[in-house]
Amino acid sequence: MRKAARFLLIPVLVLLLAAVAAAADVPYLSGRVTDNAEILSPETRRSLTEQLKRHEAQTSNQVAVLTVPTIGEESIEDYAVRVFEAWKLGQKGKDNGVLIIVVPNDRRMRIEVGYGLEGTLTDGLAGRIIRNDMTPRFKEGDYNGGIEAGVKSVISLLEGGKAPEAGETTGASEKPAKSGFHLEEPDLSITERILFGAFIFGIIGLFTVIGVLTPGVGWFLYFFLIPFWATFPIVVVGTTGTLYLLMAYAVGFPLAKILISRTKRFKEIKKSFETKGGANIGGMWVTSGGSGGGSSFSSGGGFSGGGGSSGGGGASGSW
Repeated sequence: MRKAARFLLIPVLVLLLAAVAAAADVPYLSGRVTDNAEILSPETRRSLTEQLKRHEAQTSNQVAVLTVPTIGEESIEDYAVRVFEAWKLGQKGKDNGVLIIVVPNDRRMRIEVGYGLEGTLTDGLAGRIIRNDMTPRFKEGDYNGGIEAGVKSVISLLEGGKAPEAGETTGASEKPAKSGFHLEEPDLSITERILFGAFIFGIIGLFTVIGVLTPGVGWFLYFFLIPFWATFPIVVVGTTGTLYLLMAYAVGFPLAKILISRTKRFKEIKKSFETKGGANIGGMWVTSGGSGGGSSFSSGGGFSGGGGSSGGGGASGSW
């Protein structure tokens, strides 16, 4: 009897494994707009991110957009629930999250609504947004316009208004005015920026100061830190801000080093290098790396879910 039971379990396990293998992966939550299908332009992604960020700041609702090329045989409803639960959209206790999924290769889409917003963004209204705002544009191949129109209608409803009527201008083609000094901001809260900034600038800033104060090998650090100043700050201040920081570093480091070289402290550090092979700089003992020009040191001393959940409310569609 036990032997027969074992044989019966084998096909069941095979089917379970096949089902798991067939299920589409849940992408990593990289921001308010996760365009894994690569159907949105950079301008649209930035515009959507700004709109959703502003909406969350005003209402605490978390609305996210996801595009994936295909989800295979899995239903759009099941997949949306899996993504929603994995991302934990919405605030814990409020469950005020919304997920807009578009699967271009399967020609399917869904607006998944958290428990706390089902009374405002009802299944019927979600279906109307899909039919009136998104589907017509998708049929024309306009994914940028369709998704932006859907997002605008969702935001309009959640903020107490009403969804725009079919054919109403949604602003999808409008380009925001840019000032002469425009920063492409990363999708992080002010708290996250402060924390990341303290970590990033604390490290590369410390080594920059050491480079300025260190005779000889300081120039090695100058060139060594260029790729760090060119990449790490992007997380905090965006690409444009990082470019300005890099230019400030490229010019400021040599100027600072020239000015510092005339001070008494620099002369003491230089003498220590000549007599002891190193010096105490900022609480760290810095030594020359010899002929290689290196140095050695020894110590002296975006966007996460808030925990919300979905009960399967919302609407699906195809085109």
